[in-house]
Amino acid sequence: MFSDKYKLIVLIFLSISFLFYSFYLYKKPPHETENATALEMEGKMIWQKKKNCTSCHQLYGLGGHLGPDLTNITQRRTTPQIEAFLKNGINQMPNFNLSQHEMEALISFLTAVNKSGNGDPRTYKLYIDGTISQ
Repeated sequence: MFSDKYKLIVLIFLSISFLFYSFYLYKKPPHETENATALEMEGKMIWQKKKNCTSCHQLYGLGGHLGPDLTNITQRRTTPQIEAFLKNGINQMPNFNLSQHEMEALISFLTAVNKSGNGDPRTYKLYIDGTISQ
């Protein structure tokens, strides 16, 4: 079918292409992001570690599927409504007994996430180099 010399040439070409493409991707500087406030970072830690919200909820379409995607929750619900959910729980979501400060930090984090973009990945634009934008 194909000679060994031809297979070797194809292998070398693919390897070199892979290396150039890798350098191209990693050489680009990361996107500029705003610095998060201390309250937002505290809310992120509550989201990630203390309450493990990702086990049930999603951000940007990533996470659990028991609860809704909360990427843009502060756009759809008011702060008192979110506080009521956190204080009382709803359906399968239990009351996590958060302090007022912890609720403020979590809501601050969710507000920052909301400002960062749209959580519906179906609306993302895909680029040939594997990156996305909104």
